[in-house]
Amino acid sequence: MIRLLNIMDWFGPLPVFEKVFWSVAILFSLLFLIQNVLSLIGGEHDGATGDVSDMLDADDGIGFQFFTIRNMFGFFTIFGWTGLACIHNGFSPTVTVITSVVAGFGMMLLMAALFYYTGRLAYNGTLKMQNALKASGTVYLTIPAARTGMGKVTLQVQGSWRELDAMTDEDAPIATGTLVTVASILDNQILLVTKQTR
Repeated sequence: MIRLLNIMDWFGPLPVFEKVFWSVAILFSLLFLIQNVLSLIGGEHDGATGDVSDMLDADDGIGFQFFTIRNMFGFFTIFGWTGLACIHNGFSPTVTVITSVVAGFGMMLLMAALFYYTGRLAYNGTLKMQNALKASGTVYLTIPAARTGMGKVTLQVQGSWRELDAMTDEDAPIATGTLVTVASILDNQILLVTKQTR
């Protein structure tokens, strides 16, 4: 009770303009902190908050999400604290508001870019089998003839070397070390390969 009275003794005499910035700064700092803690422990699943896994698109990866709940909390957090810094440095109310808005939008842009590029990294690391189509590789484990079994091929997909399951329609097995080309991708994500003709 004594602490509450001390806070009110400090807050009460402040000018209204400064009270607004203190209120915004404290409230949105708490909301921003709570939201990020919940994100870390999996307490939210709202795609609008900037959760990378929820914003991945099947074809294009993560989109550039500027107006999200997370970014708005970031905007008002920085808006409030920047405004207080301007007030305590003697800036006029107009300059204070303009500076705070610019800083807030800067924070939103920074956060949007951070989640965008983080999402792109996650997206690029996920293998999309269609990217292996028409790629050349080398047989690692012999591939049985006429789709009677699976072998393995080594090839470069999405910038890294991978060892993937493969089958063939060839009449004879394709031996280890043979150069092959990916002709198609079977439904169960197995490569269908053909021998390269020299």
